[in-house]
Amino acid sequence: MSHMSDSPPPKIQLTDVHKSFGPKVVLDGVDLSIAKGESVVVIGGSGSGKSVMLKSILGLLRPERGSIRIDGEEVVGLRGKARDRVLSQFGMLFQGAALFDSLKVWENVAFGLIQGRRMPRAEAKEIALEKLTQVGLAPAAGELFPSELSGGMQKRVGLARAIASSPGIIFFDEPTTGLDPIMADVINDLIVKCTKELGATALSITHDMASARKIADRIAMLYKGKLIWVGPAKDIDHSGNEFVDQFIHGRAEGPIKMELRA
Repeated sequence: MSHMSDSPPPKIQLTDVHKSFGPKVVLDGVDLSIAKGESVVVIGGSGSGKSVMLKSILGLLRPERGSIRIDGEEVVGLRGKARDRVLSQFGMLFQGAALFDSLKVWENVAFGLIQGRRMPRAEAKEIALEKLTQVGLAPAAGELFPSELSGGMQKRVGLARAIASSPGIIFFDEPTTGLDPIMADVINDLIVKCTKELGATALSITHDMASARKIADRIAMLYKGKLIWVGPAKDIDHSGNEFVDQFIHGRAEGPIKMELRA
């Protein structure tokens, strides 16, 4: 009999996750637990395995070993309807917005509702326009095509699409890539606002430290397939970890450089 005091399982839990491609070990025993409503940002250099970790959680890649649980349910190896059910609670903002050029902005935002949820177009359009307002775009923008928008506006549309189905979990993949620092800050603010309004759990990957500091409750650094530091965002500047220090200050000299030379 479970007691009322039992805490709910983590929203996302990775335990000893391993993923290799041939001889190349990309994830080498990753452990990470994310609570409901928490925002966790994973930082790390290019090729450190951040996107492989994300793709493993999304079920696009299958780890050779380890467990990935969503709300306590094992999702590694799920197929068909079971996998669709898990995927339906995810929202995703891809690097570069990844919009469909041939669809109007509102159709892009409503895409998952119409295709995935089979919602009538009129109803989906209403929700799409409401979500565009949430990210600071006028309803008139809904009638434009993505090519008619600036990069920052396209990113807002991508965010509106990510939150359209009111997902419980949102993934942000390099959300500020290609944006100038001011537009990046606007997008970071919107990410925080939209995530909190939904009460969603957020997992982001980025190498933009300004973004990480702003949107994270906790930051985790992935290096050589392992999470070498995990802690509150406010502690990142005194992590006591030389790899983390080198990364967040963008210094050429340090332990990461030495290994590149070796």
